Amino acid sequence: MHLAYPAVLSALLFCTGLYGVLARRNAILVLMSVELMLNAVNLNLVAFDVWLSRAAEETLHSGQALTLFTIAIAAAEIGIGLAIVLAVHRNRGTSDIDKLRDTAEGHEPDGSDTDTPATGAAAEKAEATA
Repeated sequence: MHLAYPAVLSALLFCTGLYGVLARRNAILVLMSVELMLNAVNLNLVAFDVWLSRAAEETLHSGQALTLFTIAIAAAEIGIGLAIVLAVHRNRGTSDIDKLRDTAEGHEPDGSDTDTPATGAAAEKAEATA
């Protein structure tokens, strides 16, 4: 088999995963897209390992060994990622990535930033502590 077939397939898989990461708003679908990208890389590693082992007399199969490590890391990543998504979904009630921006530092849930000048009692308290 030619090297072009798995290379084209892995490029299509990687582009599909990249589109999923950039276009999706659901955190679970983003994690699935990242897994698709990792599987495309694994397919490339194995295909190039087989292609290079035909050319070399001594075969180390380092591409296949690296693929096993990548699969193990991907399994750990998806386990931790799903745990984080489930914890966020329990606390916030949604897994929409855009609605989770208020968890970032410096943003309040009502949409106003903390950088705006304070008025009233909050301004007096800020001046007293300064």
